[in-house]
Amino acid sequence: MSTPPPSRAELIGRLLKPRSIAVIGASADFAKINGRPLKHLIDKGYAGTILPVNPKYQEIGGRACYPSIAALPEAADLAVVAVPAQEVTASIAALGARGIRAAVVFSSGFGEVGGDGKAMEATLVETAQASGVILCGPNCLGFVNAFDKVFATFSQYADGETGAGPIAFVSQSGAFGTAIASLARQRALGLGYFVTTGNECDVSFAELMEVAIEDPRIKVAAGYLEGVRDGEHLVALAKRCRALGKPLVLTKVGRMAAGARAAASHTGALAVDDTVFDDVMRQHGVLRARNEEHMLDMLEALCQERPAHGEGLGIVTMSGGAGVMVADRAEELGLPVPQLLPETRAKLEAVMPAFGAAGNPVDVTGQFLAKPEILRDSVIHLLDDPAISVGIVWLQLMHAHTKTLLQVFADVKARSSKPFLVCWVGASPEAVQGLRALGLAVYPASERSVDGARALVTAHLVRTRGSPPPAAHAAATGERLPPGVVPTLDAVSILERAGLPMAPVRLARTADEAVEAWKAFGAAVALKIEAPDILHKSDVGGVLLNLDGEAAIRAGFEAVLANAAKAHPGSDIAGVIVQRMSRGHLELVVGAQRNPVFGMIVMVGLGGVLVEVLKDVAFRKAPFDAAEALAMLGELRGTKILDGVRGKPAVDKAAVARLLAALSQWAARVADDLVELDLNPILIGPDGASCVDVVMISEPRA
Repeated sequence: MSTPPPSRAELIGRLLKPRSIAVIGASADFAKINGRPLKHLIDKGYAGTILPVNPKYQEIGGRACYPSIAALPEAADLAVVAVPAQEVTASIAALGARGIRAAVVFSSGFGEVGGDGKAMEATLVETAQASGVILCGPNCLGFVNAFDKVFATFSQYADGETGAGPIAFVSQSGAFGTAIASLARQRALGLGYFVTTGNECDVSFAELMEVAIEDPRIKVAAGYLEGVRDGEHLVALAKRCRALGKPLVLTKVGRMAAGARAAASHTGALAVDDTVFDDVMRQHGVLRARNEEHMLDMLEALCQERPAHGEGLGIVTMSGGAGVMVADRAEELGLPVPQLLPETRAKLEAVMPAFGAAGNPVDVTGQFLAKPEILRDSVIHLLDDPAISVGIVWLQLMHAHTKTLLQVFADVKARSSKPFLVCWVGASPEAVQGLRALGLAVYPASERSVDGARALVTAHLVRTRGSPPPAAHAAATGERLPPGVVPTLDAVSILERAGLPMAPVRLARTADEAVEAWKAFGAAVALKIEAPDILHKSDVGGVLLNLDGEAAIRAGFEAVLANAAKAHPGSDIAGVIVQRMSRGHLELVVGAQRNPVFGMIVMVGLGGVLVEVLKDVAFRKAPFDAAEALAMLGELRGTKILDGVRGKPAVDKAAVARLLAALSQWAARVADDLVELDLNPILIGPDGASCVDVVMISEPRA
């Protein structure tokens, strides 16, 4: 019985954890790019087999050097390719012929330079696929697996101490990734994996991280992104991190080239920037960092051994002003600073000086320098309060008291089970090193410590959140959409079947039919031009509202037709939509769009026709449930409007959430057809929601 070929994930596993490494183009000059991997592998104690390949040498570093790939005595798990760009493709073909299935390619001069480089990269990919070789790179610095002392890199990071730790860090930038890795080392944050992806012509960021996070020695995943090609795979990675309970922290720069149809719908006009990435990542539990320092602030908190089990932040300071600053930042981040129980306050008052403050923040004043137990017991009592899940202790300077304070923090940690972070402004190197030796995260500035606490709380919320619903597919139901701009009557019927509250409509081809429809509705109506090439009807005078009475209906019918004909001569006008007027005190806009990176996304926003001006919107990847939809509503800047302001009644947010969830389920089912959908406005009133205008565009996915 033949052995099945290894899966792609197995090959990536071999790449990251090789038992043997061939260095193609190896140099005896360890200062050169093609010599540095050999130096690091030898100096750092890699235990596997090292196989240099270069016809110029018989041996390098005391190891036999082979004249060609074909001459290798075994098929290595990994090949490090460090030859000129023109020789890379032939080397990959030779690796495949020798049975070597994974390679990391340092060489530059490919797609990153454009022109001929792109063509050469395309040939490289074709050759690799035909040869059965997976590629990391090209144009990358390689990677480090510090656990197994694998140094398939020429990065300067490998020159220093590279102790293994609980973080898997994957970067699309070699130089900036090295800078982040060096900063992590300064903070004593160990990188178990440090991987650079280069051009990602084959193996992607998400694939590499997916394998790294399966290592039980990894506790946290971190990534630096410059662009996203495969959003679906990134979402799958986020889901896997969530399932494993391993937080994923991402720093992403630049704007996502969404390529949306800005003119066709409000959703398309608004879904063209980084907001979609941000919202979809939040939906799937990813912690997004603003920059490299913010990323490291989060990682420092997440790497300490204690997770948060709630949201409440407790603050202990020696300065009332510092306590207010920390509390202000917590409020900005939505981090609760709860009031303490009376019994907690009593315990604090019993150990603190009379001029201290036993609220939250707790101000122990500088008196603890004379009696260190004041600080120790205050922090312990604060953390014992059931409303507190994470603590921050704020200090400044006090170099002369470092030894005493380190003992205080050691005692607090021993007598409490909850995580606490230390913000020590102006701390000495001895203090910082001592705190990290205790396994405590330490920060030099107030706001940064709160960012760390927020990361712990967010990780807790992600862990305790329900699993997202499984993806839906059109093939499961056979539901398909007619191509092009879907006629209003058809669109309304489709969405009604999906469970959306659509305002009733009729199509009138004559004034008599318009009058008949008005009589059937028995109330005031709106008239709207129906033509596939007139999507923004009100812009051309194609909408008239609140018409009541036969004369008004007839005059309105003719006016709508005349306005449309004037604005769009020769337009294929199907007639006039007659719609019963809906009432509501609040306007929402809801939409769906096929995003080129993340697939089908759903948007909700405040403002109706003014949504593009206000840009108060939230996005999610479809499908999602009502709980996720409620989170969307909570992210709107004007979310308090939904609770009722200036005498207006509160909106039934649960009903709106159900509407959004139903739309997301339907949009996921028809994702192979739906290009975009705009429901604007949706009127919210005492009788619930009513979708009064719809633009639906369909085009089968290639």
